[in-house]
Amino acid sequence: MSIPSFGTKVEKVEYKERDGVHIVISRNNESEIVLIQAPNGSYFLPGGEIEAGETHEDCIKRELIEELGFSAVIGDYYGQADEYYYSSHRKTYFYNPAFIYGAKSWQKIGEPTEKTNGIEWFPVDTAIKKLKRGSHKWGVEQWKKAQA
Repeated sequence: MSIPSFGTKVEKVEYKERDGVHIVISRNNESEIVLIQAPNGSYFLPGGEIEAGETHEDCIKRELIEELGFSAVIGDYYGQADEYYYSSHRKTYFYNPAFIYGAKSWQKIGEPTEKTNGIEWFPVDTAIKKLKRGSHKWGVEQWKKAQA
C-alpha cells in the first residue's frame, strides 16, 4: 500500500523533515472528535513533532498533556500520510510524515501545560472540513471507516 501524500512538493527546494504523531480522540459514541486550534486559527489533530529519542507513544503522551491536559490509552494505528508545506510562521519548507492513531479511551487529568491553543469538539464530518492538513483529514477518514 502506498503512502498518501498531500500538499505540493516544490522542485529545487530543501525540505526540513518533521515527523509527527497525531491521535483521534472521540466522545459521545464516536460522534465528535477534539481538535486543537492554533493561535493563527488553524485546526489540527492533537499531537505533534516527535522529539529526539521519543517513541510514538511517548510523543502522544507528552503532546496530550501539553495540548489538552489528557491521558489516553492508544488504540489502533491507521497509517502514515505525508505532507509538504511551507510554514510562513517559521519561514521554512517542511516534509511532514504524519503517523495517525486512535484513542481507545481518554481522561482529563489537568489543565493543558500550553496555554496558547484552543480546544474544541466537533461532529466528525465538521472536524474533517475544519482540519488544515490533508494528512490529518485522511487520518480521520481512516478512523471513521474503522468505526463503521
